[in-house]
Amino acid sequence: MASFNKVILVGNLTRDPQVKYTTGGTAVTEIGLAVNRRWLDKQSNQWKDETTFVDVTLWGRTAEIAGEYLAKGRPVLIEGRLQLDTWDDRESGQKRSKLRVVGENMTMLGGKGDNPGGGGGGGASGRPQSAGGSSRNAPMESDHDHGDSGGGYSPSFDDHAAGPQGDEVPF
Repeated sequence: MASFNKVILVGNLTRDPQVKYTTGGTAVTEIGLAVNRRWLDKQSNQWKDETTFVDVTLWGRTAEIAGEYLAKGRPVLIEGRLQLDTWDDRESGQKRSKLRVVGENMTMLGGKGDNPGGGGGGGASGRPQSAGGSSRNAPMESDHDHGDSGGGYSPSFDDHAAGPQGDEVPF
């Protein structure tokens, strides 16, 4: 049976990215994305809003670009794949799981004035800026084994986690 795992999300960052590095020197950052949905409720004839919060992991140069140019509230487009992390909770002994998106391509949206934290933005033309798996850049690959280092969720990152990354320029 064939399978396909592709996610495309557009939303706003819920917090400033914090870049960390594996023991092998690969950059990694976890970002939170708020994705909004608006629909017309036919019974009440009113617009309804729903926000979904998604955890996204970025690797390599894309993680570094996110840490340098993105800030809380900034709109961004993420292309990636779903990954289910499972672990045993050390406090309760129960199996836990978390669905996340592993980002393979990131496009910064909006213009210069749309970044509450300052920084790059969309350039003079207001065009979106891309990092990650574009035609000029190799897509990030990551197959991780996530463990538990306490009662809550805490991933452990392996050196083989990120794929090849070149010297990419964020604009």
